[in-house]
Amino acid sequence: MRGLFRKRVESVDIRLTTFNKLETVQVNLGDRCNLRCAHCHHSASPRGTRIMGRDVMARIMAVLERHPGLILDITGGCPEMNPDFRYFIEATSGLAARRIIRSNLAIALESDMEWLPDFYRKHGLVVMASLPCYESENVEKQRGGGVFSRSIEVLRRLNQQGYGSNLELHLVHNPGNGSVSGSRDLLERHYRKELFRRFGISFNRLHCMNNTPIGRFREQLERNGAYQKYIQHLAENFNPLATEQIMCRSLISVGWDGALYNCDFNLAAALPLTREDGAIATIDLIDEVITTGNSIRMAEHCFSCTAGQGSGCGGSLRQHDTTSPSAAHQHHPGDNLCCRQ
Repeated sequence: MRGLFRKRVESVDIRLTTFNKLETVQVNLGDRCNLRCAHCHHSASPRGTRIMGRDVMARIMAVLERHPGLILDITGGCPEMNPDFRYFIEATSGLAARRIIRSNLAIALESDMEWLPDFYRKHGLVVMASLPCYESENVEKQRGGGVFSRSIEVLRRLNQQGYGSNLELHLVHNPGNGSVSGSRDLLERHYRKELFRRFGISFNRLHCMNNTPIGRFREQLERNGAYQKYIQHLAENFNPLATEQIMCRSLISVGWDGALYNCDFNLAAALPLTREDGAIATIDLIDEVITTGNSIRMAEHCFSCTAGQGSGCGGSLRQHDTTSPSAAHQHHPGDNLCCRQ
């Protein structure tokens, strides 16, 4: 399968294998997390040691100052567990057109972290919250016991702060059964209905992300002898239309140590961007790697971004296309759409 993804994309349009224009700087604050999710591509845990410091943060701020109007997308691990998280948010105020925090929700119920919902609101952060399913059993198979009820409680607190109405609250769905996500529109309708009916929770939009076979999720697949089968499943569901909007054409990911990557998945797979002399490109040299036409590093895990409706940090890339190979993964309105096990 080595090199196959690039060839598939080149067959659509060779320009889609190259960088276009910088729109988003995604910053990974480290691999420390209060959870230990089965599908985590970073294998994050409470024992994470790769933590971004203020020196790298300062270099990121310099980039934002030189390139006004960018989106700042903050992730982890659990980004809120970085000791300098509060500092970074306060220091980047006014430096980006839009700031997104990717939260696992449950962090806001940890000791001394209850201030987070109010902090998000105060700083106008867009909250991109992980909620793999609207059924507790499916969530806890991926994320651990008790996580669903904690997530629901934090969503209620976010609603009380105005999120889901005048402030943006986005939810992220991950299929839990080693398959490609179904129709985003249909899933969103079910999420809205079930979360409001059962818990009175509202949100702005649902994003569907295929699980990427890296890190802990890859280890799980390999233990079950299912890794190659999953890669093949993603490849068979390749959607040419999804290649037009892959995030690596407009996003650069910054690792905890300042190294640059085409995306957070390549960061997890240890595939950094390099200079002409082979040295790893760092945040200080970002202007060298955001030139239009620069080649994007691609690997077989990239099939997760173009399978079915497509997937990425912004969720599904295309509307559901019943003529595509992914039509085989359609659901009927009466099904539990979340993550059929």
